[in-house]
Amino acid sequence: MDLIALEEIRRLKHRYLRCVDLKLWDDFGGVFTDDAVAEYDTPVIGKQLRLAGRTAIVDYMRTNLGPGTITTHTAGSSEIDIDGDRATGIWALEDTVILPEHKLLIHGAAFYRDVYRRGGDGLWRVEHTGHRRTYEYTMSLADVPSLKFTAGLPPAPGIDAT
Repeated sequence: MDLIALEEIRRLKHRYLRCVDLKLWDDFGGVFTDDAVAEYDTPVIGKQLRLAGRTAIVDYMRTNLGPGTITTHTAGSSEIDIDGDRATGIWALEDTVILPEHKLLIHGAAFYRDVYRRGGDGLWRVEHTGHRRTYEYTMSLADVPSLKFTAGLPPAPGIDAT
């Protein structure tokens, strides 16, 4: 197995997650091929989300996970297979999304299934990504009156940020 390629792909996935959580949208766009496709299982909105093309993926994330949203995504237990300039990967995901404006917390786990392609410049990029939930739950933050955010966002109406 090509251990250098394996590490490059691992770093690519971690960069994907870090850029989402830190809202680094230009860097986030750099992890994808131009023709990338993302398909995310989203029980909270009741449908499978399908985004075609780097621009559509970045625009969706920028709009829906912007500065008023707190996220944390952790992926591990990777299973990566490399075949020349293409690779596939399966990742265990655990994520939390906090929407202070809507007083909502979403938490869940899933398995990502990714396809990677090495470009002519030698860099690996995501060609296809997506996940299927193993579970997801939501909780109203209004039900937790003692909840306080001490970092991450400016205060949202009705939620103490001290």
